[in-house]
Amino acid sequence: MFEGNWPGHIGLGPVVWMVLLCAATAPLKGGGAEGKISVEKVSYAGWSHCYRMSNGDVELVAVADVGPRIIRLGFVGSENEFFENKSQLGRVGGKEWRIYGGHRLWVAPEGSPRSYFPDNRSVDVNIEGATLKLTAPPELDPSFRVHTGIRKEVDVTMHPDGHVTVTHRITNVGLWPVELSPWALSVMAPKGRAIIPAPDSRPHPQALLPVRPMAVWGYTNMADPRWIWGQKYIVLKQDPARKEPQKLGVGNEKGWVAYVRSGHLFLKLFRYVEGATYPDFGSNMETWTNQEILEVETLGPLTTLEPNEAVEHVEEWFLFKDVEVSDEESSIDANVLPRVKEAQRAVR
Repeated sequence: MFEGNWPGHIGLGPVVWMVLLCAATAPLKGGGAEGKISVEKVSYAGWSHCYRMSNGDVELVAVADVGPRIIRLGFVGSENEFFENKSQLGRVGGKEWRIYGGHRLWVAPEGSPRSYFPDNRSVDVNIEGATLKLTAPPELDPSFRVHTGIRKEVDVTMHPDGHVTVTHRITNVGLWPVELSPWALSVMAPKGRAIIPAPDSRPHPQALLPVRPMAVWGYTNMADPRWIWGQKYIVLKQDPARKEPQKLGVGNEKGWVAYVRSGHLFLKLFRYVEGATYPDFGSNMETWTNQEILEVETLGPLTTLEPNEAVEHVEEWFLFKDVEVSDEESSIDANVLPRVKEAQRAVR
């Protein structure tokens, strides 16, 4: 059925391995020195309790004062690849949901108030070698207007070569079954472009059936100039001059999505499970933008969790230097696709 043991649907007693809720493992290439992983407690952006991980070339910072939240990913000495909301950095407490920036874990399908439970409380942090385990309090606080009955955890592992594995875990701590999809959202810094691969082309009449689902929202404008609809790729540009939001969801069978900005390439690998039910008309990958940010999002299959059961969704992150890419598909083929193939070879 599948190769290897893949984490997916998990009870708090015996572990049940399922291929439907997992992803591959791959190295993240920094393009520079590779060294021993350092993990240290630091202050960052006004928060007193943060944890920095680095191999000497790539670094990330996770926040413990709120979250779980990875607020920074970048090359050492270089700018953050993630967006930071300057007006919210360093804040703690409160009952309103804040975007903060960085990378977070949500649940799909999106709904208010369930998806917007504030992650403004401190998280428990355990360090196991080069792994940070970030555990939020159960979303059962009586002072909030909603009890989701779930607990969110994010495990972050960095290897000496810079390989970063992000394991997202949602546990049903309530009394009744809940249906949800784990939803991993990376909020990217502005003035970049998301690159989404399209299915391989097939001629008519060979291709009589559709090859993948695609979802648009009520505010999606397919004529917006930020979209480039190509034969091999869909590109969405982040433009600070255009405030109207845009969103797209797809069934991404190729299992990768990229964000290019200022010569850097951020690449996610994830797993598409054929035959699984995904939210939003079958979307396992989504992207959203406005005048401030662009989000690169992946989703796991819809799952019904019994009490005390958990589900995992894994992303593999890559970061490359010196990648210059134009909007031409030939440029994406020449400059992005080789990095994707390198990552895919590493995960096999």
